[in-house]
Amino acid sequence: MAAKATRIVYWTTTGLIFLFEGVMPALTSNTQIAIEGIRHLGYPDYFRILLTVFKVAGALVLILPFVRQPYKEWAYAGFGFTMIAACVSHWAVDGFGGQAVFPLIVFAILVASYHSYHRLEVQSKL
Repeated sequence: MAAKATRIVYWTTTGLIFLFEGVMPALTSNTQIAIEGIRHLGYPDYFRILLTVFKVAGALVLILPFVRQPYKEWAYAGFGFTMIAACVSHWAVDGFGGQAVFPLIVFAILVASYHSYHRLEVQSKL
């Protein structure tokens, strides 16, 4: 894949992750729907706050170009664990449906971002 195409894939997928996992939680975590959603899954309310803080921090780590690789790796891993846990949580409580599938879609976008990030790293060393 050409360097330009890799950059386009990276910034598109990373931008989507930033919107889904950074901006949306920051704007909606205190809404009644979010509070009820966390409660419905059986998690305590402080988990919603903790999850929001880590999601916003991780999204910033991914989107800011000056943040170095080890921190980006941790952010990718954290988002990966979060997406898998969200799928399992929704599946366990509500059965396999849209709420359980959506985190897997976001996980696929995350994997594309991760893969293109590493391709850019290799291309920049050439």
